[in-house]
Amino acid sequence: MPEQKSQGALTGIHVLDLSRILAGPSATQLLGDLGADVIKVERPEEGDDTRKWGPPYIADTEGQPTRESAYYLAANRNKRSIAIDIASEDGRQLIHQLLAKADVLVENYKAGGLAKYGLSYEQLRAQYPRLVYCSITGFGHTGPYASRPGYDFLIQGMGGIMSLTGVPKGEPMKVGVGIADVMTGMYATVGILAALQHRDKTGEGQHIDISLLDTQIAWLVNAGTNYLAEGKLPTRLGNGHPNIVPYQVFPTADAPMILAVGNDAQFRRFCQVAQAEALADDPRYATNVQRIAHREALCERISELLSTSPRSHWLQALEHAGVPCGPVNDLEDVFSDPHVIARGSELRMPCEWAEGGEVRLLANPLKMSATPPSYRRPPPRLNEHAQSVLSDWLGQH
Repeated sequence: MPEQKSQGALTGIHVLDLSRILAGPSATQLLGDLGADVIKVERPEEGDDTRKWGPPYIADTEGQPTRESAYYLAANRNKRSIAIDIASEDGRQLIHQLLAKADVLVENYKAGGLAKYGLSYEQLRAQYPRLVYCSITGFGHTGPYASRPGYDFLIQGMGGIMSLTGVPKGEPMKVGVGIADVMTGMYATVGILAALQHRDKTGEGQHIDISLLDTQIAWLVNAGTNYLAEGKLPTRLGNGHPNIVPYQVFPTADAPMILAVGNDAQFRRFCQVAQAEALADDPRYATNVQRIAHREALCERISELLSTSPRSHWLQALEHAGVPCGPVNDLEDVFSDPHVIARGSELRMPCEWAEGGEVRLLANPLKMSATPPSYRRPPPRLNEHAQSVLSDWLGQH
């Protein structure tokens, strides 16, 4: 397809992407959205594991399934694919030729896994002193678990988020997407950008050692800090909040809704809309501290009140009163929402090999006035850009 030209914030940055699955590819896709030239190095014949993580698979121009799964498409736009066997001498030599051009290398091999190919950071740092080398692993390059493989599900369990997620008497529950992977990709991107800023000031590259477990623990946020502050294990609250009440899903006469009262004034306004002013005057519920202490009784009463009318009534009345609330949308609701449409959260990229000549993707959420994200290439087929990579990066024709 004709390449869309744009001047992004990272235009001129060359990224060699040796990662696969989700954490690394999500980081390099974000760098690509911001203008970086990302070369995705894949195993010959096999490619990124997620190409096979389907169904669903994207249909080709004749309506037949391709080798590209929807999962793969989620994290691989704005990249060019080249297949290189790094286990071979020719493959390693080619990697070195590309490294001479690269500003950033991203990899997610097990700790020490690239050393046998002569491609660890310590083996490369003297030859490529300006290189920003980002290693993404399950457990990091130090510590007793460093040699273990890491998977999002395991990390959600080991990192504590599953102990907080789920209904009080149900089993611990993982988040519905690979959130440990995605957040690790986000932190990796921040680290890469900071390292590039340091490199530009000093000429010195560096190694970024980021792990899924470290990241998972970091985004325990208030729940983790609550535990550190008082040493008390939190209990699962379903959709409830440990520090705010009422702040959860409630039933209405026809569909569930979220009520997210953030302060005492909002609670009083809710009670006025619900024609239950006595609740706001009740000393058991007058302040957030008291509402937390009497959570169960209050939430039972709120459920009774909201169940008397349909959700649309409550959403309109509460929004008018300035009380935070909202629906619980399924994905059809999400992508048909007028605000979501107005914000451009769905992206349709031209793609010559896909059915209908396009692929539907999730857009980058960044809105930047001078250097917005750009969408130059759909996710590549395996080895699709071997010739252009060798030409552009190495001058081989």
